[in-house]
Amino acid sequence: QVQLVESGGGVVQAGGSLRLSCATSGSYFGLWDMGWYRRAPGKQRELVARIEAGSKTNYADSVKGRFTVSRDNAKNIVYLQMDSLKPEDTAVYYCRALITKVAGGLTYDYWGQGTQVTVSS
Repeated sequence: QVQLVESGGGVVQAGGSLRLSCATSGSYFGLWDMGWYRRAPGKQRELVARIEAGSKTNYADSVKGRFTVSRDNAKNIVYLQMDSLKPEDTAVYYCRALITKVAGGLTYDYWGQGTQVTVSS
């Protein structure tokens, strides 16, 4: 059973920093794109940042210059370093990964359970 387990959320004051981590567990053949999404109260889930297996990244305009996504391919972990946090960054943050379980098989989306990030003003 493949699972994504997030950690690192919490409460921080505006201007502060947090680092989210997402580790994969279980057996699989290939781990491709990984990324972070968030859902703020009353809003739809949105892309925050994603990173391809080859380390190409892209970010939502609202977090460019403040957030950095990275991955450790040896440990199959993706990180989100969040600096200069703003109250509008408050949301549940979800990790997502594209995974192929067996060679030649289909690739599926996997999601973590979410971790709450609250930024106080």
